[in-house]
Amino acid sequence: MKFIVIFISALFIASCNDTKRMPSDAIGEIQKVMGLQQEAWNRGDIEDYMNGYWNSDSLRFIGKRGITYGWQTTLDNYKKGYPNAAAMGRLQFTNLSMELTGDSSAYVIGKWQLYRATDTLSGHYSLLWKCMDKQWLIVADHSS
Repeated sequence: MKFIVIFISALFIASCNDTKRMPSDAIGEIQKVMGLQQEAWNRGDIEDYMNGYWNSDSLRFIGKRGITYGWQTTLDNYKKGYPNAAAMGRLQFTNLSMELTGDSSAYVIGKWQLYRATDTLSGHYSLLWKCMDKQWLIVADHSS
């Protein structure tokens, strides 16, 4: 019995670099990261939300003000734009399309909605994901 539990646990936490995994496993891993990001945002925890992004100066974020580079710059911009829990509101992601583009990359298109006491904002995103160091991370985010 102990062997079965260990084996099932090993399957569940199989890395994204495992070439034997099914495409649905990779999509599930990405959905899990996005779910954790959504939960972090809704707790008002921008730093934890940023765990879904590649912590690199090469991270690209494309928004209405153009392209910015870097994890720290992205974090700073989020903090500036959403300085408190009221400004952050409640975030909801709706993925419209998720596809693997290789063994270690994926492309996700979706819609975001931000519900706040005074208004509701919404837009779309396209995310380029890469599997690095056994985890799926966003390396480019285009949100409008």
